[in-house]
Amino acid sequence: MATKEKNKLGQLAATAICGNDITSSCLYVSALAIVYAGRWAPICLLFVAGTLYLFRSIYSEVVGALPLNGGAYNALLNTTSKFRASIAACLTILSYIATAVISSNEAMHYLHSLWPGLPIIPATIGLLGLFMVITILGITESSRVAIGIFLFHLGSMLLLFVLGGIAIAGSGTELLWNNLAEPEPGGVWKALFFGFAAAMLGISGFESSANFVEEQAEGVFPKTLRNMWIAVTVLNPGMAILALALVPVAEVRETYENDLLSHMGALAGGSWLQILVSLDAVLVLSGATLTSFIGVTGLISRMTLDRCLPQFLLKENHRGTSHRIIGAFFLLSVSILLITRGDLKSLAAVYTLAFLSVMALFTIGNLLLKLKRRDLPRPIQASWWALLAAIIAVGIAVWGNARLNQRYLIVFFEYLIPTILIVTIMLTRVQILRLMVFMIDEIRVLLRRERMEAVHEHHPRSVMGWSSLFRWSSRMEEDLRALVDRIRAQQFVYFTRGDHVENLNKVMLYVTQNEQTDRVKIVHVYKNESEIPSRLAKDVEFLDEVYPDIDMELVTVKGEFSPEIIDSLSKKWGIPKNLMFMATPRGNLNYHLKNLGGVRLIV
Repeated sequence: MATKEKNKLGQLAATAICGNDITSSCLYVSALAIVYAGRWAPICLLFVAGTLYLFRSIYSEVVGALPLNGGAYNALLNTTSKFRASIAACLTILSYIATAVISSNEAMHYLHSLWPGLPIIPATIGLLGLFMVITILGITESSRVAIGIFLFHLGSMLLLFVLGGIAIAGSGTELLWNNLAEPEPGGVWKALFFGFAAAMLGISGFESSANFVEEQAEGVFPKTLRNMWIAVTVLNPGMAILALALVPVAEVRETYENDLLSHMGALAGGSWLQILVSLDAVLVLSGATLTSFIGVTGLISRMTLDRCLPQFLLKENHRGTSHRIIGAFFLLSVSILLITRGDLKSLAAVYTLAFLSVMALFTIGNLLLKLKRRDLPRPIQASWWALLAAIIAVGIAVWGNARLNQRYLIVFFEYLIPTILIVTIMLTRVQILRLMVFMIDEIRVLLRRERMEAVHEHHPRSVMGWSSLFRWSSRMEEDLRALVDRIRAQQFVYFTRGDHVENLNKVMLYVTQNEQTDRVKIVHVYKNESEIPSRLAKDVEFLDEVYPDIDMELVTVKGEFSPEIIDSLSKKWGIPKNLMFMATPRGNLNYHLKNLGGVRLIV
């Protein structure tokens, strides 16, 4: 255990992995806010920082109570149905794909400004391939790369701040006051509304830390949230103010929307600083690509363990990394890059709506956690007003971005619907297979009838043909039935404290509605035989009759409910820990939920 903890990510490494994503936003979000809000851009970015402050407590509460990989998916999985949780997961995957493609493509655009002969699309594929290899090497190696990029980025931005301040001190603040005096054509409220909606892109990446929390050392997660909040609060409004002092608003809108910071570098320090800022943009946007690979690997691994995706994805190499997930993510990102031909506007619409939806669903997960899992211990609790304010803020941002990107909404759904369809097929594959069995059975009836008619009419060739089809359909039906049996043969475990039959019935309802199995073990761990509830055996027997399609088995285990017993039973029965359930602890559990290896809460 000590070795495993030693290899977990510390504060700097974990902050760097998700920080490269969120701090790279200053390269584009300051310009974006100025385009839509003009002189009100710093105020909009401060509103965004205030919104992010609310999410610090929301994420801390949810992940503190449920410290498992998966982010919004994990929050909803332990508070509502698996299908609803999978919607959040699909949105998160979509956000990661868009992040990887946009970040790598933008990085190559910046590199193209330094090296005009660079072919952007092939270079983007090459960058995605590079980070696929780095991620396959392992998260420890990935974190070293992330730390180097993160520190270089912060140093570059600090240098731009200092030299920009010196340039302003030398030339005066006349341009700043001229920009601040320029009114907005649409009025203050329109500028604030669309400026805030566009500026919410500045917090993309904040959700990443929750998707690899299991790889972080004890107590690191809330520190990553604090560090990201500080970085966003200082960098984004600060860069907007510096931009207003160096560049006229009209020029930002007409010329420098895509490379504002490199232009600011040229104004503040000359061509060398412009090159440095461009090089920094290449590196930190590449770091955001790395964040996508790491975050999506943790999320998809968790979904696959929960049987939402095909099990072959879980195959690990000798370094202990899920290379099939990483490779599949690379191929999917490249395919989308080639399909869109690097059209960043359509990808940005997908990206914005996806990650804002994830933030909204995480807030809903926190709300459900408060209502359904109020007895679950947690180190931090978000206030109700913080939840309400966060939901309103994200709702405004989603509405604003939907209005800004109306013609790209269809692109968002073109990516989202197939993703949801794959997960839906996995969650309903038993029902789909049974439907296929039914249809084949009906076809066999027709084939039998046609064969009998051929026999009656003395057509030997027809008889042979219909007989061959009949045998083929019979084999197909047998194979499908065997596949259904294999899927449903997976056992699930519910640890009961001696629940009343009403609670046990809730367990069975959850299993029948969310899991594909015909075998459930009801396990009661006891110290003394006198502690075994007298009605438990009769209740299980009764429910076994109520649910004839599920074989229920009561197992009593002597000992103390602990991670060691869970680990022992998991190995003995060959049942993964994430397919083991329990009721919400009532504060008297001797172990934190994170120590139980992924046991899920369902009642």
